[in-house]
Amino acid sequence: MTSPDVVERGLEAYAQQRWREAFDALTEADADAETELPADLISRLATAAILVGDPSGIDTATRAHEAFLRAGDGAGAARTAVWIGMHLLDEGEVARAGGWIARAQRIVGSGGDAESVGGLLLIPEAMGALYGGDPTRAGETFSQALALGERFDDRDAVALARMGLGEIEITRGESEAGFALFDEVMVAVTAGELSPVPSGIAYCEVIGLCQVAFDFSRAREWTLAFDHWCSAHPDMVAFSGQCHAQRAALYRLHGAWQEAFEAATAALARARRGNRDAFYGAWYEQGEIQRLRGEFDGAEESYRHASETGYPPEPGLALLRLAQGRSRSAQSLLREAMASAAVVDRQRLAPALIEVELAMHDTRAARELVDELIAMTPSAPKPMLRAVVDGAEGAVLLEEGSARDALDRLRRAWTTWHELDIPYEAARCRVLAARACRTLGDEASASMEFDAARTAFAELGAATDLARLDALARSISNAAFGPLTAREVEVVRLVAAGKTNRAIANELYLSEKTVAHHLSNVFVKLALTSRAALTAYAYEHALV
Repeated sequence: MTSPDVVERGLEAYAQQRWREAFDALTEADADAETELPADLISRLATAAILVGDPSGIDTATRAHEAFLRAGDGAGAARTAVWIGMHLLDEGEVARAGGWIARAQRIVGSGGDAESVGGLLLIPEAMGALYGGDPTRAGETFSQALALGERFDDRDAVALARMGLGEIEITRGESEAGFALFDEVMVAVTAGELSPVPSGIAYCEVIGLCQVAFDFSRAREWTLAFDHWCSAHPDMVAFSGQCHAQRAALYRLHGAWQEAFEAATAALARARRGNRDAFYGAWYEQGEIQRLRGEFDGAEESYRHASETGYPPEPGLALLRLAQGRSRSAQSLLREAMASAAVVDRQRLAPALIEVELAMHDTRAARELVDELIAMTPSAPKPMLRAVVDGAEGAVLLEEGSARDALDRLRRAWTTWHELDIPYEAARCRVLAARACRTLGDEASASMEFDAARTAFAELGAATDLARLDALARSISNAAFGPLTAREVEVVRLVAAGKTNRAIANELYLSEKTVAHHLSNVFVKLALTSRAALTAYAYEHALV
C-alpha cells in the first residue's frame, strides 16, 4: 500500500523542482502501490525521469498516456502523446514519433477538452517545415499554434510558437523582431510560468540563436541566467549538458580557454548521461579550443565527433584545414556550407571564408564576400557584428592596397573587441594593424602592434597564431632590415641617435636589461663590437 507521506514528499519535491528527490519518492510510491497511481502522478514521474536522465522516462510517459485515456482525460492523453512524439523526434526516432503525433491528432480531433492541446500539437509540424526548408509554411503553422495557445491559455504552446516565429525572423536577418519575441518568451521562463521541459528548450534555443546572430550581450545575459537555472537543479541531467556547452563558448570568447575546455568536458559527461542534445556543442567547443592551441589531432577528432551528430562543424573544421595548410579543402568546405545557408548563417560563415580566400590570394572573391556581409548588416548592428564586419573589411582593404582605410577599420574593430573583452579576436586585429602600419612606413607603431599581439597570443596559449606571427615577423624583418627584427631596428635607431640604454628603455617602455639583451643580439648578428660601429651601420643601411 502506498504511503501518503511518500506521495506528498514526491509532490512537494516536484513542485520545488528537486527532480532527483521527486523521482525517487514517486518511484517508491509507484512500486508500493496496490493499484496504479493516478495519471497526473505518473506524468510527473515521467517528467522527473526525463529530467534526471533515467531511461525509464518514455516508458513511464506511455503509462501516463494510457492512464489519462482510461480516466477519460483527453487533454492529458493528447498532451502526453505530443511530448512523447517531440522527445522521440529529438532522439531521431522519426517513425515512432510520427505514430505518437498521429495518435495525438486523433484524440484532439475527437473534440472535447482535448481541443485545448491543438496549439501544442501544431509545434512539431511547424518545426518540421522550418527545418525542412519551408519557412513560409512554418510561419503560418507557428502562428496558428500561437492563436490556439492563447485561446486556451496554453502557456507552453504560446512560448514554443513565439520561439519558432522568432527563429524565422532571425534566420531572415530580422534579428530585432526575432529577439523581441524571444525576450517575451524568456520573461515567461524566468517568471516560472512554463513547465520545466519548455523552459529548458527556451534557454537553449535563445542562447544558440544569440550566438549565431552575434548578439553577444544578450547571449551572455541569458547564459548566466541558464547557468543559474541549471545550478539550482544540480541533479538535473536534461539541458545541463547544453548549459555547460554554452558556458564553454563564453569562456572561449573571453580567453579563459582552460575553463572552456573543462566546461566542454563537463558537457560531454552530461551528454553521455542522457542530455544527448549537448553532444554537438560539447564536441565543437572542445575542437575549437584544441584548434586554437595548435592541438590539431585532437581538434580533428573533436570536429569528427561533432559532425556525427548530424550538424556540420563549420567554420571550425575549415579553419583547422587552413591552419594545416590545406587551403583548398578549407575553401571547399566553406563554399559548400555557404551555398545553402540562411542569411544569419551566411553572416556567421562569411568571415571565415574571407580569411580563406585571402590566404589563397583571391582578393576579388574576398571583396565580394565582404560587400555581401556589409549589405546584410543592419544600420545599427550589435557591437560584436560590427567588429566582425570591420575586421573582415580591414583585412580585405589591406590586401587591396588601401592600408590607411584598412588601419581605420582594424583599429575600430580592435576597440570593440577590447570593450567586449574578447582578447583573441582583438589580438588578430592587431596583427593586421601592424601590417598596415608597416605598409604606411610607421615602424614604431607596427612593432608596438606586433608585440601586443604576441603577448596576447602567448597568454592565451594560441600556439598556431604565435608561430604564424613569428614567421610573419621574420619574413618582414628579413625583407626590410636584413637579419634584424623590428624591435632590434628600433633599438639600433635610438643608439644611432646617441641614446643611452636607460633612455632607450624609457622611450620603448622596456627594462634596461631587455635593451641590453637586444643590443647583444644585434652585435652578434652584425658581427660588430661597438656602438660607434653600430651607428655607422645604421646610416649605411638607411635605418635612420
